[in-house]
Amino acid sequence: MKLFVVLLLAVTASAQQTDAPRHDSLKGLWQGFDGEWGHVSRQLIALAEAIPPQKYGWRPAPGVRSTSEVVMHIAIDNFWLLSAAGPPMPNDLTSNELEKSVTRKADVIKWLSRSLEAVKMGRASLKSGDLGRKVKIEGRDATVDGLYLRIIIHANEHMGQLIAYARMNGIAPPW
Repeated sequence: MKLFVVLLLAVTASAQQTDAPRHDSLKGLWQGFDGEWGHVSRQLIALAEAIPPQKYGWRPAPGVRSTSEVVMHIAIDNFWLLSAAGPPMPNDLTSNELEKSVTRKADVIKWLSRSLEAVKMGRASLKSGDLGRKVKIEGRDATVDGLYLRIIIHANEHMGQLIAYARMNGIAPPW
């Protein structure tokens, strides 16, 4: 019991330090977002670059997204979810059909990079209290923090899919 009290006091004192993150509402779980977002972003870019251009049209079965479609899906959904949190959609993101029409490796990686940076900048621009702000997405109630959580989960989910695609094509993830 004494150890529990000591640990509780240490955690409380640590949380009250003045060199804590820039906004009170961005402490706790959200302190780790920047590091995790940087990690998944670097891995997605590294994996997209490691896959040869001729494999961008590869799909594991008919009716399943191709490699380029998975990467474009990540990029488009990053922008879409982010727009529900406040930052506007890019003017050149005209439809979800870009998922199928943007297929050149360099173009796909450019879209992915832009979307990852947009999420990073959107997160960096949050002010105290923004995470709890209520938003609507597809007719449902959500919060800004819920959207950022969904973005990072979605990126990691499709990272796993791309790792499977790469391995099925004899490509080891570069990390």
